Amino acid sequence: MKLKTITALIVTTYISFNSLAQASAPQPVFTHEQEARIGEIAAEYLVAHPEVLVAVSQKLQEQQAARQQLQFAVRVMDNQAALLNDADTPAIGPENAKVAVIEFFDYQCIHCSSVAPELKKVMKANPDVRYVFKEWPIFAERWENSQAAAERGLSVWKQKGAEAYITYHNALYATGHIEGKLTKEDIDQAAAKAGWKVSGRESYTAALEKNDELARVLGLTGTPGIVVMPVTEATPKNITVIPGAIPAEKLKAAIEKALTVK
Repeated sequence: MKLKTITALIVTTYISFNSLAQASAPQPVFTHEQEARIGEIAAEYLVAHPEVLVAVSQKLQEQQAARQQLQFAVRVMDNQAALLNDADTPAIGPENAKVAVIEFFDYQCIHCSSVAPELKKVMKANPDVRYVFKEWPIFAERWENSQAAAERGLSVWKQKGAEAYITYHNALYATGHIEGKLTKEDIDQAAAKAGWKVSGRESYTAALEKNDELARVLGLTGTPGIVVMPVTEATPKNITVIPGAIPAEKLKAAIEKALTVK
């Protein structure tokens, strides 16, 4: 079926529809035979032009992604204080930074492991950004060292500060021990590298529960979950939420978007 034939059918149908709409009594727009024929024509055309289906599928995916981003952005705006100003959350970078990158992660997560070196590149290239690390040990029920690593990370943060924390953070990922392979020795060695020393008994359950609740309120369903946003004047247009792994280039683009888009 040629495109001009389909166009002619559409025009004829439009004229018929207008005529019917002006009638005093409601009537069916098409007969059963006409509906069947239109279906045949549409099917024949789509078989002959599968690129139309591909284009429609891509458009639908774009629309779905845009709706998801809008939903994420609204939740981020409703929870800015918890994302940016939680004293129990490790943060690195200037306090007067214009943009923040917030990551929810688990040390046993394979995708978080792939993000770690990418984030390291971004931090080196963008030292004027504030980086916030939300320990979220979602695999703790399966692998207990997810919880142990998260708690030790918070202890390093509280005891030794930002630089020691990022040393510990990167050292754990550098082991390559993920998906159940992370050991107590790995945790101890990374903490020692950061200058951490054993102190009194500490509990970080409340802090980790806060992170878990916040992640779920935002709509995150797994790790990593990354939020890139302006520290002030955040809007749905300049917030980016990445529910998954991302290369350094795309993370840098999200930072630029947060800086320039109002």
